[in-house]
Amino acid sequence: MRVALTGGIGSGKSTVAGFLAERGAVIVDADAIAREIVEPGQPALEEIVKSFGARVLRPDGRLDRGALAQIVFADPQALARLNAITHPRIATLSAQRLDAVPADAVVVYDMPLLAEQGPAALQGWDAIVVVDAPEDLRVSRLVARGLSADDAQARVRAQASREARLAIATHVLDNSGSESGLRAQVDALWNGLNAPGA
Repeated sequence: MRVALTGGIGSGKSTVAGFLAERGAVIVDADAIAREIVEPGQPALEEIVKSFGARVLRPDGRLDRGALAQIVFADPQALARLNAITHPRIATLSAQRLDAVPADAVVVYDMPLLAEQGPAALQGWDAIVVVDAPEDLRVSRLVARGLSADDAQARVRAQASREARLAIATHVLDNSGSESGLRAQVDALWNGLNAPGA
């Protein structure tokens, strides 16, 4: 069973991935892979520095994600340049990790930017689960994490629209309420995915 899990920044997608892992799903996390490919010594980091300059590095030589975010979320062309460096590498490593999962497992590909990837990325999934929450709630969650309101709004608006994300869903989890309510929805999803004939 291959499940794609997606949702905009601040939607609670990572919380849902955690709940699914508790139930026995194998999680392949695109965000974790995105961090892995920009570690010091990785070719992606070298390309990012070549494209954006040493201002995106911390003194210890690691990527300063905040500095890079300030550049790319304010400039669609800069974001496209960054995506051209990182997305092919994330896709390749993700495919390797997904292929390594035992055939009898429920594997969940935690991929925030699925709706942005185009029709080809939507193929081959037994289910596409979208974690949904209104934009103003997502922005307020990001502000609570320490982002400025402007930065939070820029990050939300740099991603696919809520409507575009909902349009690709086979299952929608509403995360505008309580955590216990979200957990109950995940339980129902899990039971449905594991039902005979699912």
